[in-house]
Amino acid sequence: MTIQKNQQNPWRNFHGPNLGYVMEQYELYVNDADTVNPELKELFVSWGPPIFVEENQFQHSVESSSPVPNDLAGTKKIIKTVKLLDDIRSYGHLAARINPLENNENDDPILSPEQYGLSEDDLKAIPVELVWTDVPKGIHNALDAVNKLKNVYTGSLAYEFGHVHNMEERTWLTTMVENGSLIRERSKEERKSLLKRLADVEGFEQFLHKTFVGQKRFSIEGVDMLVPMLENAVREGAADGVRNVMIGMAHRGRLSVLAHVLEKPYHKIFSEFQHSSAKPQGPSGDLLDISEGWTGDVKYHLGRDRFMKGSGAVRTRITLANNPSHLEFVDPVVEGFARAAQEERHHTGYPRQDTSKAFAILVHGDAAFPGQGIVAETLNLGGLRGYRTGGTIHIIANNMVGFTTDSHDSRFTRYASDLAKGYEIPVVHVNADDPEACLEAIYLAYQYRVRFKKDFLIDLVGYRRFGHNEMDDPAVTQPQVYKKVTKHPTVRELYADQLKANGTLNQEEIQQIYSSVQDTLQAEYEKASEKKQEEPLAEVMVPGVIAKGIPSIATKVHIDTLRELNKDLLKWPDGFYVYPKLKRILERRENALEQNGKVEWALAEALAFAAMLKEGTPIRLTGQDSERGTFAQRHIVLHDSSTNETFSPLHRIPQARASFAVHNSPLSEAGVIGFEYGYNVFAPETLVIWEGQYGDFANTAQPYFDQFISAGRAKWGQKSGLVLLLPHGYEGQGPEHSSARKERFLQLAAENNWTIANVTSSAQYFHILRRQAAILGSEFVRPLVIMTPKSLLRHPLTASVGTELSEGHFQMVVEQPQLGTKVNKVKRLVLTTGKMAIDLAAHIEATKEARSLDEIHIIRIEQLYPFPKDEVKAILQRYPHLEEMVWVQEEPKNMGSWHYIAPILFELASGSLKVGYIGRPDRSSPAGGDPLVHKKEQERIVHQTLKIDSLVDTDKQGVWLL
Repeated sequence: MTIQKNQQNPWRNFHGPNLGYVMEQYELYVNDADTVNPELKELFVSWGPPIFVEENQFQHSVESSSPVPNDLAGTKKIIKTVKLLDDIRSYGHLAARINPLENNENDDPILSPEQYGLSEDDLKAIPVELVWTDVPKGIHNALDAVNKLKNVYTGSLAYEFGHVHNMEERTWLTTMVENGSLIRERSKEERKSLLKRLADVEGFEQFLHKTFVGQKRFSIEGVDMLVPMLENAVREGAADGVRNVMIGMAHRGRLSVLAHVLEKPYHKIFSEFQHSSAKPQGPSGDLLDISEGWTGDVKYHLGRDRFMKGSGAVRTRITLANNPSHLEFVDPVVEGFARAAQEERHHTGYPRQDTSKAFAILVHGDAAFPGQGIVAETLNLGGLRGYRTGGTIHIIANNMVGFTTDSHDSRFTRYASDLAKGYEIPVVHVNADDPEACLEAIYLAYQYRVRFKKDFLIDLVGYRRFGHNEMDDPAVTQPQVYKKVTKHPTVRELYADQLKANGTLNQEEIQQIYSSVQDTLQAEYEKASEKKQEEPLAEVMVPGVIAKGIPSIATKVHIDTLRELNKDLLKWPDGFYVYPKLKRILERRENALEQNGKVEWALAEALAFAAMLKEGTPIRLTGQDSERGTFAQRHIVLHDSSTNETFSPLHRIPQARASFAVHNSPLSEAGVIGFEYGYNVFAPETLVIWEGQYGDFANTAQPYFDQFISAGRAKWGQKSGLVLLLPHGYEGQGPEHSSARKERFLQLAAENNWTIANVTSSAQYFHILRRQAAILGSEFVRPLVIMTPKSLLRHPLTASVGTELSEGHFQMVVEQPQLGTKVNKVKRLVLTTGKMAIDLAAHIEATKEARSLDEIHIIRIEQLYPFPKDEVKAILQRYPHLEEMVWVQEEPKNMGSWHYIAPILFELASGSLKVGYIGRPDRSSPAGGDPLVHKKEQERIVHQTLKIDSLVDTDKQGVWLL
């Protein structure tokens, strides 16, 4: 500890808690000099010897230009005063008037001077300079300081900054709060405008309530100030040249935000309540402005974009994200939007990020914020290199109830916001009935974000005027609360009374504001009614949102280009020492493209990436171990074995025309998948890939597959080309490291909503990735789900020769090359996919059984969805003596592809062929845990597949039973 010395006044170098600490140590020094830290002792000695007046009292010998304590009792009072002031700063929120339904008259005893053994006279006698540095003007003594800080920290705004460890941030926050920077003088027009907006919000909600009785709208009433707060944050950003403001929120208050922040016309919202919509289909077959009211989703889930004039020539885009009823699950999606908007991707290396270009605002529910784990995942992303967005403004729209559940049943913390303190996010609680305090809170949040590029949280404490929805009677479950709510004036009424009382507006001006709102709403309603007569209810035109089938796309890359790219992938800077074992592995790739070489899975992937970068496609790859690869296969980021510095060859490829980003993610599936989905939606030209450590781990992100990735296009017209790499394969590793649950993805497959593949060679993987890159940004784009291998990553039967990359293309069906040559003898057609196909091929090769399998032909279904029916039908027609089709899988019968594929096989069989299943029986768990049992089961499946006489009779439906 380095201590500065000031001989003129030694106490002046210390203030606040530091002053109290030094005074305590000085007291110990006076009584016994050897009991204090040697450095402090040295400091105290330099001040000169204390002069004892009487027992336990002392007076310092150094003359001072300012008052200093001259007795032990006086010193203790200063210490107590410092403690009191510090506690007001730390615990003032406990006595603050932040609950609009309570009087908040009771003062917390911890803030009473008497609790510290201090009287008013004691406080008056202490000069303020001894207890407060940089004191505002007009504060002369400690009593003034106490009153000032109580006024600041126990009013309609309450602050929690003590958990912020960074001293610069905490000092800035404290200074902003205490020096009056937040209190902004507002003109009459500004206050009138604020009242007008509150009248808009209240009038809109009341009009809906009376006009569309009983229809759900999830009204904002009780936290009406959310709208002006959002508008102020947007205006601040636009004035600073921000190009994109992303907003995520659940359904509570969403219609009002759409109407007033996103400027969705009232008549369009009214028309949705009247079940009228514009014709959804345009010339291209896609929906026309689906956010304007299509039956793909309910009106309070829809999003919208709005553009407004910003700073200079900049136009600021405000985006409200579409959101299903999974509440907080939109949070990482919006963060992905923001990150994509901040990054420049058309150059080599990592994308260049400018956090001033965009920022996110997330509106949370008070029950959902502490209740849903996705919130913690999102907050954690905020400080990580691959995911940070330079600070998000969080607002808890705090109704103090969740549906019918009281706060004390939904969390055990004092505040709904307490989760944020673990991430050192500053917290401000504000009374939703104090409009100007609410604007001060949003101003502080925005300025903190600009200065420190970190998250900030506002707890907007209000109430919910009606039930969870407008069909609920909340008095059934919260009778006492709703007695208060029923009698409680609205924030518009309260603010109007305040402006009338202080002479800002008179009653006539106030009434004129409210009358104009009512006139506007009535005119818009009549407009909606007229349009309803003109435009009959549109039919749900599902084909308008179905993604068109992917056309034939050339994905090959000239062999010379591949060789050149491969050469560049094996270069690293001079003096960069690659781990010796890894270096030998990488150097083996050097001849992979030559005549006798083979391209393994990881190299095929790297070559696909390199070729895409050469063609100008940006790439973003994330996952828990994506830099190295879970199975030590990728090594796309190298670590210097001496310095641990990192280097990625894909950042130095001379031909690259786009950026490449790869990030190891936190141990989070839901948060990261949501983020990557959002990034991809906002940056559709970018190949965004998320890789599971194991495919099973995607289970924890199921809401994103159900509600966003599989259905976003049908519900909202929201296109995505996100790629999911899910390691899948039964290798005796147990229930949690075997299955990527492909049955779940197949069950969600419809309307050409995504592609599901389980490819069996590195060339196939190369081509399907390149095909995906080729359709980005087009009408053919759709997400891609790939069941990727684990043990097969280095299997010789999955490696491909170079010409398969340079001359081939993606094949939805691949035929087993050793079989099916004697077409007149084939009786059984075996269909399978992924690792099961390789297991069969490996057995055939190892036992040389191909010569004895003339009656069997095996085809690999590489693309499971959309199913390649025409290709399979063409193969069937080649074999005139077929008797049976068999589906073979490694998963249990009630999992995997069987239930999806069986109806397709029956259709293809047309009643003339038997249809059979070979695999594991129905099970409750995806896989067993004993590797020996697994091996026996796998051998049985292979044996039954390759031996026709191994099957028992069929059941009544023509399906073989094992």
